[in-house]
Amino acid sequence: MLILTRRVGETVMIGEDIVVTVLGIKGNQVRIGVQAPKNVAVHREELLKRINEGEAAPPPAPRPARVGS
Repeated sequence: MLILTRRVGETVMIGEDIVVTVLGIKGNQVRIGVQAPKNVAVHREELLKRINEGEAAPPPAPRPARVGS
């Protein structure tokens, strides 16, 4: 496992087209943003477990507009 330290506003690149950005930190919670191509599924771990167990997944949330595009 790669372990990185990032501050609010800093990013991590995964490959050439996936960007993970630290949006905020409040207590023990970290808000992150993930920019990825539409063909790349991005799920929270607990939701992916439900999907894999055959439970119906909630409809996808609308994708926010890209900032600065």
